[in-house]
Parts: sequence; structure tokens; C-alpha cells
Amino acid sequence: MTSMMTVDTAIYARWIVPIRPANICLENHCILIRERKIVAIVPQDEASQQYRANQVIELNTHVLMPGLINAHGHSAMTLFRGLADDLPLMEWLSDHIWPAEGQWVSEEFVQDGTLLAIAEMIRSGTTCFSDMYFFPEITAKVALEHGIRTQICFPVMDFPTAWGSGPDEYIHKGLQLIDQYRHNDFVSVAFGPHAPYTVSDEPLQKIVTLAEQLDVPVQIHLHETAFEVFDAEDKSGIRPIQRLADLGLLSPRLQCVHMTQISDEDLALLTSSRASVIHCPESNLKLASGFCPVDRLLDAGVNVALGTDGAASNNDLDLLGELRTAALLGKAVANNAAAINAFTALEMATINGAKALGLDEKIGSLEIGKFADIIAIDFSEIESAPLYDPISHLVYATSSRQVTHSWIGGDLRMNNRQLTMIDSQGLREKADQWASNISNHNMKK
Repeated sequence: MTSMMTVDTAIYARWIVPIRPANICLENHCILIRERKIVAIVPQDEASQQYRANQVIELNTHVLMPGLINAHGHSAMTLFRGLADDLPLMEWLSDHIWPAEGQWVSEEFVQDGTLLAIAEMIRSGTTCFSDMYFFPEITAKVALEHGIRTQICFPVMDFPTAWGSGPDEYIHKGLQLIDQYRHNDFVSVAFGPHAPYTVSDEPLQKIVTLAEQLDVPVQIHLHETAFEVFDAEDKSGIRPIQRLADLGLLSPRLQCVHMTQISDEDLALLTSSRASVIHCPESNLKLASGFCPVDRLLDAGVNVALGTDGAASNNDLDLLGELRTAALLGKAVANNAAAINAFTALEMATINGAKALGLDEKIGSLEIGKFADIIAIDFSEIESAPLYDPISHLVYATSSRQVTHSWIGGDLRMNNRQLTMIDSQGLREKADQWASNISNHNMKK
């Protein structure tokens, strides 16, 4: 008789959508987890006969899928949620957000705002997020303490902020972060030059050299609005993406956030460089920034991932909602109902995000040898009936409130909607106190 293999956890589920292989939905299967990683995905009968689990979880009305990857955001800005709505981007930034950041951003602000964001993201299915904000060392610390995977993009700008005096100090601090987390499974670090209009050539050239030497990703806001592109062309004669190409920044390491303005020449640069695009549809819609031509990018072979952007411009961090918006908006922009089908939307929120962050060998799909970053979504309620195709349901008929469980590296981070490592009530009280302080300050102005 063959001896049974002992594993840490066995999760029995009605359906599993592993993302890889593509377009597959397994029925009545089991995921086996040992030492933080997936060791098998097998039919339930086989699992019970061949594996002995220290913990068995039965989810008979649920679908399992990889945890969602939020490839762009500003986590601490959850504390500015709803502070300045219904305004165009530059007015929103210049007249409201930048002044508010100057007044309020501190280590304490980033710590509390990041934890609020992490709680929201775990409750809505995200298990890995990319963050670009001040005091990135605090964001990394909070993420690590609460067991969520993150890419920290330390900000670089030409001007002083609460975090530093200018580009040299930002880069110096960022290099220390890279060294600190070089071999960490939960935290990776990237360069985060804010945008072409806030970073001059010299710091960008330094980032190109260092990113190549250290093999570190770079994330930048790029072609977010038509005005950004027009203004750059008016002043320099070239489009922002061409400037980045001339500086050597375009490469597979580059994560181009937004890209609502794409000419044929821009598309050729993206394709040849193999840079990724991070699509943030709801933020772009709310700020009327424009429409990223996702179907056109995908047809050209460009890797497109999804991000929520910050809660100050979205106003939530619900990546399930974001992928639905991406699918629907992509059809309208392409004028083609077959564009951005359900499975493609799921790829954008999982494996494509992992590829953009350089983590696709570790996460982004449910495959043997990858980390067990898994979410469970309950299809038992009336809103999910009838059910013909679980993949379709995940995109077009699922609310984030149906996410019931979340595992990151095999560890349970949410159990039946209850966060396992975060004091939700205490967190809410902190957020309310921040809101009171900020509101009272604004009333006195």
C-alpha cells in the first residue's frame, strides 16, 4: 500500500480556476499546500486517498482562484477617500491632494492609511499589491507585519516632499530598501519615478543605470492624460514615451501606469521594449483622463495588468470591481463585444500583474511549486443563480463581498469574511479619527 503524503492544508472546492493552464475550470478538485506552496491540484477522491492534511477545509459552494494582484496604487491615500471628488486630474492634484499631503503625510499617516488599505484589499480578494507613496519603508513594514505580498515603488521627484529633499536623497533611501528586502518573499522593491513631468533627465538616467545593475523594476505614471502628452510635445517636440525610450528607460522592467494616449508609434515602442502597461480604468474614468486601448495593446502582444490607483481617485480598492469595469470598458473602447473576454480580464488581474511585477514564477496562477496565494469566492447565494460558467460569473456577476477566504503563502488571512491579523474595529476608529482631524482642519481654513 502506498504511503500517504502529509501536507499542511487541503482545500476541497466545488470549482478551481487556476488561470494556468488557460481557460480551465476544474470541478470537484482539491488544492494541497505544504510549506507555503502548492504541491498538488487533484480530484477530490484522489486527494483523500493519497494525502493526509493537518488542516482540511471544505468549500462545497465556492470557486478557488489565484489571489488578485493590484499592480498600482497609493495605499495610504485611503485616508483621503472622498476628500476631493468630481475634479479633473491636475486641479484635483494641484489644488487639493498635494496641499493635503503637505499638511498631513507623515509616518503615522502612512502606517494607518496603509493598514486600512490592506484590510480593504484582503477583504476584496487582493493578495499582492504594488504601492507608490511617501515613507515606503513604513508601507513595507506594515505589509510584512500583516502577511500580504507587496511591491514597494519608492517615489522619485525633482522637488522636496515629506520623505526627502530631492532625487538624490530619494534614490539613496530607495537603494537601502532594495538591499533590505533583496531576498524577501513578501516584499520586493522597485524604482518609482512619479511621472515624466515631475522627474528630469538626470535622475531618470541614474535610475536606468541602477535598475539595470540591480535588476530591479521601474514604475512610472505615463501618458495619463491628453494634456500631459500635448504639453510635453509643445515644450520638447517629443512625446513622453519617446523621451523615456531615448533615455533607455523602456524595457521589460518598466511598468507604464495609465497609458490612455497611445499612437501607432507609442504602440510600437511598447511592443518592441516589452514594457508592461498597468490599466487603472475606474480612476481614469472618474478623473476623465481618457481610455486605455486595452484590446489594441493585447492584440499587439503587450502585457496589460490592472491597478485600482489610490482610493482618493477611485474611490475603492476593489480589484474584482476593477476587472469587471476593465472588461466592459474595453468592449466599448474597441467597439467590439468580443474584446476583453471574461478570462482575459481574470488574467489581467492575476498572471499579467505577476508578470508586470516580475513575480510570475512565484504567484499569479495556481500551479505546483508556486506560493499558495489563493482566494475563495462563494457562489451559494441567489445572486449567483443560475450558474452556467464560473469564469463568466467571476467577472460579470460577482461582488467582492462574496470573497470569503484568503490565503497568502498558505496562511489564512481571511476566514469566512473575518480578517485574521487585523483588528477591524480598532482600524475603523483610527480612520474615523483621521477623518475628524482632516475635516476640522479644512473647516478652519
